[in-house]
Amino acid sequence: MTVAPLTLGSGAGFAGDRYEPAVELAMDPRIDVLVFECLAERTIALAQQSRDREAGSGFDSRILRRFRDTLSPLIDRGGRVITNAGAANPRAAGVATLDLLRQLDRSAAVAVVTGDDVRDVLDPCTVTIETGETVAELGDRVISANAYIGAEGIITALDRGADVVITGRVGDAALFSAPILHHFAQDLTPSEFLAESILVGHMLECAGQLTGGYFADGASKIVPGLAHLGFPFATVQASGAAQYGKIDGTGGLLNRQTALEQLYYEIADPRRYITPDLIVDFSAVTVDEPGPETVRLSGARANGIPDQLKVSIGVRDGHMAVAEISYSGYGCVARAELAGKIIAERWVDIHHQPIARLRIDRVGLNSTRPWHPAGHAEEVRVRFSYIGFDRSVAVALCEDVEALYTNGPAGGGGATSAIRETVGIVSALIPRDTVSIDVELLS
Repeated sequence: MTVAPLTLGSGAGFAGDRYEPAVELAMDPRIDVLVFECLAERTIALAQQSRDREAGSGFDSRILRRFRDTLSPLIDRGGRVITNAGAANPRAAGVATLDLLRQLDRSAAVAVVTGDDVRDVLDPCTVTIETGETVAELGDRVISANAYIGAEGIITALDRGADVVITGRVGDAALFSAPILHHFAQDLTPSEFLAESILVGHMLECAGQLTGGYFADGASKIVPGLAHLGFPFATVQASGAAQYGKIDGTGGLLNRQTALEQLYYEIADPRRYITPDLIVDFSAVTVDEPGPETVRLSGARANGIPDQLKVSIGVRDGHMAVAEISYSGYGCVARAELAGKIIAERWVDIHHQPIARLRIDRVGLNSTRPWHPAGHAEEVRVRFSYIGFDRSVAVALCEDVEALYTNGPAGGGGATSAIRETVGIVSALIPRDTVSIDVELLS
């Protein structure tokens, strides 16, 4: 029996991506599966921090806006949607999605995949991060710990009839490889087909990067229509080979050059692209251009299964203070330099901080007015910044900059300041059997 090709669209490459390209894909009858890849390295840690401290939802609420304009056309024609926007709380995202479906007067099976949150099952005394420290040595700085899981949970959800699948941390490519494996009745046994499906995921995971967004430099690499960039889709054959395109009339560029840049994106060793499900060899991949705005890729090969999974551990990384003040008119650069000297002197003499911990930048020269006829700058903004674990130092910097209003130099204005807690990411490896994946169909 011949299985029809499967067409997958990339609706987002990160949480802050544009909305319109996904709507264009959702409205196109060729798209069978629309994927929203919404997690960067720090996203889950930030979501977990919000959930713990502010009773936040723990997921990226922007996914509901994306769903509002895309679910109906997809569900009406039997399409499916997959996303990792569940972040630190996939179940809450699933419940919110059911509420949205009711508002849209639509019925769909929503599944959530969990098990990536391994904070409570890690042995902090034995798991080490890349610096050689144990997790225990991080103390109360740890916010979250999420393993990159593979396609298994998504495949199970699709096998159970899910129309919408919401996950937390999974390998980015797994969001795409899972529906391919499900559609063609393939499993996670190491094979060339599995490798090809992961290649599709790697090519589509960053959305507009493949269609020229990250390719463009405005000089030698000119990409038309970036204000209306179209996101890519891929049509996958039973062999695993895929042909990539974008919606006619959308901006951007899709050719061999943009495809090659995405192929080698975040690749340290083309022969060993490590994913939760498979180590993939990209060294023999071929890239062809069968037509305008169309590329075809194939040739990924299996190269073993990793015996460990990567874990991203979110940590409190101190406080960031940014304080700014502007000087304008004749002599503004000299006054800006004097302001910098004043703050630097107080930083060392009053607050007893090493000067290396303070950054001073003069930005925005002539940001509001052209050069003075005599060659003098008309405006400059001085930015002071600090990152450290002592919040009182951050507060002191902001207060000192505000005090420049009347404590010299003359003519300062528009002082602003902000302090926020920063979140960092460290990585560790854990045995695969540490993770237990769960799939729940919501109703």
